[in-house]
Amino acid sequence: MPRTKTKPLTQKNYRDMAEFRYLLRSFLAFSEEAARQAGLAPAQHQALLAIKGFPGDKPPSMGDLAERLYVRHHSAVGLVDRLVIAGWLMRTTDSEDARKVVLTLTRAGEAKLGALQSAHRDELKKLAPLMRKVLAQIGR
Repeated sequence: MPRTKTKPLTQKNYRDMAEFRYLLRSFLAFSEEAARQAGLAPAQHQALLAIKGFPGDKPPSMGDLAERLYVRHHSAVGLVDRLVIAGWLMRTTDSEDARKVVLTLTRAGEAKLGALQSAHRDELKKLAPLMRKVLAQIGR
């Protein structure tokens, strides 16, 4: 792969990257604590959100969830098992491929996720101007 010439990083570049990482971690810390306060493990919240927000017209499969969460298939299965037991998720057979399991939220799962997302949206509204500013600086 050919190397491209890039300018050496400046102290400001490092500060901008550090600030961006700080803002990301700030949001993630908020998200994890909000999930816990709502009675969910952070991974459970992430799974519900990934399933509800999955792109396309069809519900996600177990493999899709594993990919979205950056976990191994067997880890996604364990997480789904716990969400099904809690009553927040349903596992059904795909209507087009009986070998495939698809995931959908129950009404209780929808309600649990909906309550959390309002708080998350409010937090992102607070962080968005700062993130836009630092991303613009990084992009220069």
